[in-house]
Amino acid sequence: MDEVQDSTLSAEIDRLQVEHRHYAQRLEELLQKPYLSTEEQIEEIKLKKLKLHAKDLIFSLERRLPVTA
Repeated sequence: MDEVQDSTLSAEIDRLQVEHRHYAQRLEELLQKPYLSTEEQIEEIKLKKLKLHAKDLIFSLERRLPVTA
């Protein structure tokens, strides 16, 4: 892989990590509440799915990066 592709992959991984942290933060906010409305329960489910999807994409992209040791 060339440097441009590595740089692009790294940038995408960074973007996904920011998204993942955002989802985790919002989930934490919801879980601090003693009661969730129906809308919040749906949001919680969606956030969990989005968070997992972002994590899967991060792992997939990381496997495509060359190993530097």
